Amino acid sequence: MSSEFIKIFSSIFIRISTANIKMSVLGEKSKIDTCKMSVLGEKSKIDTWYHRLCQRVLKAGPVPRHVAFIMDGNRRFAKKQHIERAEGHVKGFDKLAETLDWCLRLGITEVTVYAFSIENFKRSKEEVEGLMELAKQKFTRLLQERELIEKHDVCVRVIGDITMLPSDVQEVVAEAVYISRNNKKAILNVCLAYTSRDEICNAMRECAEGVELGIIKDSDITERVLENCFYTNKSRKLDMLVRTSGEVRLSDFMLWQSSYSVLSFVEVLWPEFSVWHMYAGVLHYQKHHKGIADAYTDYQLDQERLQRESDLECLMQELNLTGGHTTSKPPVTNLEEQLLQYKADREKRLENFKQHVISKRENFIENIACSKKHQILGTSASTGIVNV
Repeated sequence: MSSEFIKIFSSIFIRISTANIKMSVLGEKSKIDTCKMSVLGEKSKIDTWYHRLCQRVLKAGPVPRHVAFIMDGNRRFAKKQHIERAEGHVKGFDKLAETLDWCLRLGITEVTVYAFSIENFKRSKEEVEGLMELAKQKFTRLLQERELIEKHDVCVRVIGDITMLPSDVQEVVAEAVYISRNNKKAILNVCLAYTSRDEICNAMRECAEGVELGIIKDSDITERVLENCFYTNKSRKLDMLVRTSGEVRLSDFMLWQSSYSVLSFVEVLWPEFSVWHMYAGVLHYQKHHKGIADAYTDYQLDQERLQRESDLECLMQELNLTGGHTTSKPPVTNLEEQLLQYKADREKRLENFKQHVISKRENFIENIACSKKHQILGTSASTGIVNV
């Protein structure tokens, strides 16, 4: 969209959205039964003509495909509404269901949410246990809505150190991830027991293990290889990160992935986040998309140049050590051919290593999911119940 059109639309949009944002989350126009609401937002309806108009206009420009949310403000919302903290977190999870529906309508196919940080374990025992129980309930609800997951073709992934979660939470989380693993249309990444520092440290350990096992060489390790070891190694590039509550910091969330992303800090508590804030976020993305896209393209070109220089240096070292030819391939006379062969060998090593890392995590998830199933079957057998 042209800059002049964006200015005109912004003016109209701000007038409409300002009037609607003032509407209370619990007001007359927000009649959604949060107790019965689907985790995937099946009952959220925004089919009025002005919503459809806004969606069509926004979709005429670049729309982020992967958006991350720092869902901040649940506790402050609870205090503001004079309700228990646990109820504030429930409202936050219900808001997530609505937000997923809005994202799908706008063409956002991957969403990552910061549900529980490793730092959150430092909160009171009562609050941590309440959050774990809430997570268990929501993932259990997802399992009950398996047909809905299949209908929308939603893939659920959990990002973080799952081993830090209670065993009963691990089981329902693993089962939800396992049953949706082959879905492709939309992706929901739930960050549980996650921080970026932990993710980067874990990636470094994976790289060290890869070298030790002989899957990759130490000279193969680059930023790209480190990214392949992240919990998000199956995700597309992060386009936009949204944080609510007015805080202007990332709180150890997606620090690496957000390096070339549009950041949007919204001065509203998460349970009060509305579809109008979502529209404003996409408009904000469109205003800043080109500059960040250009910077990312420059970064990619620079990485390609550095990789070519590294390949040439490594090849020359191999040639010097082997008397003129590499040990892995027959000798060739053309240096360019040798360089292409070295690149092909490196790419093959890196692909094998990436699959090794992914398989480790997938097998871990599968083992937990299958062990739960075996426990259920064992219990049924011991009580004389036969599952067909």
